[in-house]
Amino acid sequence: VQILSYLGGMVKVEETDLKHRMGFLHSIDTHNISVFINATREQDSGQYMCTVNVVDDRLDKNVGIINLTVLVPPATPTCQLHGSAVVGANVTLSCSSKKGKPSPMYQWQREPPTLQVFFPPAQDRARGTLKLTNLSLEMSGVYVCRAENQAGSTNCSIVLEV
Repeated sequence: VQILSYLGGMVKVEETDLKHRMGFLHSIDTHNISVFINATREQDSGQYMCTVNVVDDRLDKNVGIINLTVLVPPATPTCQLHGSAVVGANVTLSCSSKKGKPSPMYQWQREPPTLQVFFPPAQDRARGTLKLTNLSLEMSGVYVCRAENQAGSTNCSIVLEV
């Protein structure tokens, strides 16, 4: 789909979702045909192609292609407890974010006064789960899950009462 063009001294922006958010970065007479996209959205991700046609130009290098990936920070995750929090039992804490590009990674930790950071196999960073086995009264506390990717991070917490 053609989005933006310059022909016969006129700039034309086609009727697309980008119409009011896109344009040439510089005046065309500078010979720099960089473009801008304001207020980027996840759906702006994709392959963009620039074609330059100059009258009497015999060069074949007139097409440029770039892939755009719009990163999306994780949405606030939801923390859940699966299982019964009784002495000697096993429970799983789960953390899931409905949005994020790329998919967020998750990190669980127990808050002070008994700060504790978790590692595999107890924690699955891709799935957002933390398995706590053979529960004891001392394992009670606030557990925080941080969802993060290159665009940002956010967290949720859950109170475990054994």
